[in-house]
Amino acid sequence: MTYLKKIIAFIVCFIFSQTSEAQNPNKILSLVYAKLNKANNYSVDVNIKVDLPFIKMLPINAKIYFKQKDKFKVDSKSIAIIPKQGFVQLNKLINDTSSFTAVYQSNELVNGVKISLINVIPLNDTGDVVLGKLWIDEQQQLILKSQITTKLNGTILTTYEYKTQKAYGLPDLMVFEVDIKKFKIPKAVAADINTTQKKEAEKAGKKGKIFIKLSNYIVNSGIDDKVFDKK
Repeated sequence: MTYLKKIIAFIVCFIFSQTSEAQNPNKILSLVYAKLNKANNYSVDVNIKVDLPFIKMLPINAKIYFKQKDKFKVDSKSIAIIPKQGFVQLNKLINDTSSFTAVYQSNELVNGVKISLINVIPLNDTGDVVLGKLWIDEQQQLILKSQITTKLNGTILTTYEYKTQKAYGLPDLMVFEVDIKKFKIPKAVAADINTTQKKEAEKAGKKGKIFIKLSNYIVNSGIDDKVFDKK
């Protein structure tokens, strides 16, 4: 092999190794989880707007408390509809690479940003999650969109926007799109449901949306476990 051929072979091998490494779904997910794991605890103010065709609700203000690994509490004077799939359940899904099979499906460029689509399939079929699809910004290790299919709430598609807390992978806006037919509504809200409209929406296969704006994060300042005690 000539010197030139050796150089070409080296370059090809280098490019292939870089590509293979970049498309390693477990490594991508581990980097995302490492960023999320930087936030040992946090509290944040949230504004919740529910757009479901059979429920009329004014926007609700609440406060969310989170502490690793799975302590989660919503503090609100009103009934707050918050899908946990975008919070605790998503973290649980990717925190242990031995508990799921990750498949790198594809990548695309969106506004010059490389987005990787990864399928996450739990190995244990006793849990609620059946399948997860994650759209990830590899460079910033951020989840831009997730689609979580569950046994109890059907499929929930969530989009995330980041501004103030990118370093921790914490979003400033979350938009949940839910399957009206399967999404579980809190019992306390049942009295406000227009049954006829709900049945019509289910028959038409309509989707509903829940908008959650997050602001005034306080990260890693410590949260007493008593905050999560049930009252």
